[in-house]
Order: sequence, then C-alpha cells, then structure tokens
Amino acid sequence: MTAGTDDSKPAPSNVRGAAYPRIHADLRVTFQVSVPTATSVRLQPGGHESGLGSSTMDLARGEDGTWTVTTPPVLPGFYYYWLLVDGVAVNDPSSETYFGHGRSTSGLEVPDPSVDFYQIRDVRHGEVRTRWYRSETTGSWRRCLVYTPPAYDDDHTTRFPVLYLQHGAGEDERGWTTQGRANFILDNLIDAGAAKPMIVVMNNGYALEPGEVPTTPPYSPEQTARLADSFRDLILRDVVPVIDTAYRTVADRESRAIAGLSMGGRQALDVGLKGLDTFAAIAGLSAAVFDPIDPDRDYGGVLADADAFNERVRLLWLGAGTGERRFDEALASMESVLTKQGIRHQAYRSPGTAHEWQTWRRSLQALAPLLFRD
Repeated sequence: MTAGTDDSKPAPSNVRGAAYPRIHADLRVTFQVSVPTATSVRLQPGGHESGLGSSTMDLARGEDGTWTVTTPPVLPGFYYYWLLVDGVAVNDPSSETYFGHGRSTSGLEVPDPSVDFYQIRDVRHGEVRTRWYRSETTGSWRRCLVYTPPAYDDDHTTRFPVLYLQHGAGEDERGWTTQGRANFILDNLIDAGAAKPMIVVMNNGYALEPGEVPTTPPYSPEQTARLADSFRDLILRDVVPVIDTAYRTVADRESRAIAGLSMGGRQALDVGLKGLDTFAAIAGLSAAVFDPIDPDRDYGGVLADADAFNERVRLLWLGAGTGERRFDEALASMESVLTKQGIRHQAYRSPGTAHEWQTWRRSLQALAPLLFRD
C-alpha cells in the first residue's frame, strides 16, 4: 500500500450507505461519529472477551465536531459495541442494531477472508418465519423464529426433523439468525449435501412464570437457574406441540435435537437430558455449566447408567473456543466425567476464538452434519 492510500471498506454491519465503521486490510477498524456538542466520546466494546478488546477507547475530536478512533488489528467475527458520549451509553447511528447484553446495541462484523461458510451464497435458501404462540407456562403470548429448509415448500408431504436452538444470556430468539447467521450456515451445508434438511426453532430463553418479576439485570445467572424448570416446561409442554402441529415435522424423539450456546447450552443440556422421551440428540456450545457434574444426581441421574444412556441417545455433543478459558475448562471437566462414566460423546474446540459468535458459528457448522444421520 502506498502512502496516503485508503485501503479500508465500510463494515458489512453498517446501515446502508454509512461510511463508518471502516475495516482496513490489516483488520484495524476506524470508527467515526459526528457529535459537535460532546466533550468526550469513547468506544465501549461489548464483553470481556470481545475481539475488539476489553477496554474503552477514546475517540479524538476533529475541528468539525467529528470524533474518530482506529483500533489495533482485530480478529474476524461479530462484536457488540456502543459509544459513551459524555458518559451516556448510546448506539452508533452508523451501525445496524442488534439485541445483546440485555439491550439494543451496535454491532461490528469483521469478515474472515479465509472462510465463507456463514456467508450468503448462490444456493437455494430456506426461510426464517415468525411463529406466535400462547404459552400456558408463562401465561403470555410468545414469539419463536422457525427456519424451514429450502425444500420445505417443494411439496406438502415431506416431513423434516427439528433442531431446537437456543441463544445465550442477554440475547433473544433473533440472535442465531441475525448475529449467528445460522440460516446461511444451514443453507450452505444442505446445498453441499453435508447436512440433512431440517427445521430449526429458536425461542427466547427467558421464561417467566405468571407473576414472576425479573431481576436486575434480566439475564442474571441466579434468575436463569431459578427458572430452569419453567423453561423446560415451556419447551416440552408448549413449544414442541405447537411446532409439531404447525409444521411438517417428523414428530418423534429420534428426529428431535436440542442445542444452545452459553446460557442456552446449559438450558439445552438440562431440557434434553431430562427430556429423553422428547430428544435423542443434545448439544452444549460453550455451555455455562461450571460445577462438576455428578452422574448419579445431576440431570435426573440419566448419566448413572452408561449402557442405557448410550443405547438411547444418538448424540451428546459439546463445544467451546480455545480462547474462552472458563468455558473450555468447563468442557474439559465435563468430558473427564463423561469419559470416566463411559458415556459416549463428541467434543469440538474452535481454535483461537473466545466467548463470541465466531465460536458458535463454527460450532454449528461442525454440529449440524452430525444430526439426524441414519
């Protein structure tokens, strides 16, 4: 690159026509915002393991009231962020808006030039549909998103297996498609013949019982643990019957899987292992299970009898990123117990990624081809 040449391009996560943020060829990122009346503007990366780093960055003020900062090179992936304007958290008007950290926030997509498995390709595409349903568990109307595979509307007789896929803490049912690009991952795998066509159901992981008051923050681990039973009831009693009625599913346990990331990974293990009459495949992606598991006590004791478990469960799958130390250690601890117990399972580690969407995109890419195989 010659001196003075601008090698940067607008981020794909920008609102249409926005020039900033800009990503440079060496993966530095330049942010710029116009706030002429501000006395300070800072960039706050979302999360302690964000590829943008963990510390706030000061933007420099230009004479025209624009504020600018360029980061060091960052890792490819998707990252939440927001701006602190005179100490007040606001979204970047140049970024699309995402739901993460329990709030609407800005996000940055840094493309990975080495892969395109989660990018939109020139293949047949499925659809992401919205399904509203009445939950007896929560006493409220709820929304789930449903991915139907490309061949779903080719005829009205073919039935499909179902993957129930959960988001992480502070996110909602939109996370897996908006941030995770799960629909494109499945489109590409199905087109390549690497995964079986499947329906994917994505629910909001917060299931408050009637009269329950959310804690602050609304995604606290304490509340999540306390409401585990109500979320399990939501899936088993409300959601599965709705999906089996509204869509052309193969309505048996052999054709159902449940998976999730972080908080959703803990939920998937809890719902799946305690609901083996409903699910035959269970996966935890960076599952937030930090205490050592007791095969005789946890998950209703289903891990106590390895022969019976291995006969009944088609797939128990665990994943984590090598850069998310706490979750990788939790995975290793769970693997050790399962191996000692004689429980058949598979594990995956995403090289060099932390507690972030790049880990979970890779994990879904590795998991999906293993589901519903004969």
